[in-house]
Amino acid sequence: MKNKNIPQLYDKIASIINLARKQVATTANLTMVHSYFEIGRMIVEDEQEGETRAEYGKKVLQELSVKLNINFGRGFSYRNMRNMRQFYLVYSRVNAIWQTPSAKFKNEDNTIRQTPSSELQITDNQNKAIRQMPSAKSKNFTLSWSHYLVLMRIENPDERSFYEIEAHNEQWSEKHLKRQYHSSLYERLALSRNKDEVKKLANKGLIIEKPIDILKNPLTLDFLGFEEKAHYNESDLENAIISKLQHFLLELGKGFLFEARQKRFSFSEKSFYVDLVFYNRLLQCYVLIDLKTEELTHQDLGQIQMYVNYYDRHVKTAYEKPSIGILLVKKKEDALVELTLPKDANIYASEYSLYLPEKQLLQQKLKQWIQEFEEQEKNKNDD
Repeated sequence: MKNKNIPQLYDKIASIINLARKQVATTANLTMVHSYFEIGRMIVEDEQEGETRAEYGKKVLQELSVKLNINFGRGFSYRNMRNMRQFYLVYSRVNAIWQTPSAKFKNEDNTIRQTPSSELQITDNQNKAIRQMPSAKSKNFTLSWSHYLVLMRIENPDERSFYEIEAHNEQWSEKHLKRQYHSSLYERLALSRNKDEVKKLANKGLIIEKPIDILKNPLTLDFLGFEEKAHYNESDLENAIISKLQHFLLELGKGFLFEARQKRFSFSEKSFYVDLVFYNRLLQCYVLIDLKTEELTHQDLGQIQMYVNYYDRHVKTAYEKPSIGILLVKKKEDALVELTLPKDANIYASEYSLYLPEKQLLQQKLKQWIQEFEEQEKNKNDD
């Protein structure tokens, strides 16, 4: 007789096996990362005792590579040995007392936020080897070696810290980490904030608490496949976004849910259409996006303000926060926005780019912006 409980029993057993395999893989990855950090430390300390550091170091790494590959198999090429050395040099500069990214901020009840990786409880016996390593006393690496190969090549410590936190909290793959780095996510978020908020990015990652937290400058739409000089109108742009909606949601960022396109509402016997309507579950509010391929005008700002007013008065419920309006434009005019709208308006103009922005140019803009901000603050204090 066939046991009806077999499917349920199988599912339970399968979940335990999958969890165990994931736990073993997680432990192995963390052990390897700590091991590579220790190997890097030993190499650097040995080099410091050599008379001719550069030549001595190269020769040592080459000889070590040959012997390690013979005894331990692949994975210890001269290039990898150099990476281990660089890994130590970069991460040994971090403060001696170093917390995991998820432990850098706490919930309102003062408890550390749980991350997906914390669901895999590694036992004391499994973690014993890691804890005994000297690096474990001051470092708590949480990502795979392939992630750190990307991170340790980021020169700006604040930028590196931001990507490390986000990769851990959002469980980015190595591929997605590279995509976000090459799309200059850090610079684009930083350029939409003040100096204090930029520091928060480095210490806590991206935390969505207020409307401005969802803004990026610019929004990168390279996945649409448009050429920069291609002729297109707002309808073409909207259709392309809808066809690549998953990519667009990822680019918008955390907490976005899609509701409708060309959302119709009427009053005074007239009909109006919002290009794209989203909901952000973290901010608990509607986000209305109007697409503009031509020069931004004050009429455009008045129109998006009307859309926001309608949603606030006729659509949102009492427990939801005020709606946000975003004009997605090729080139924004901050002065026009400031003169046209009240200071407390939840309306923003955000630029979009049809190709990945030049990282060096954004870095220069961010550096210049910070310098200007510091000079303004200094002048205020002098006065």
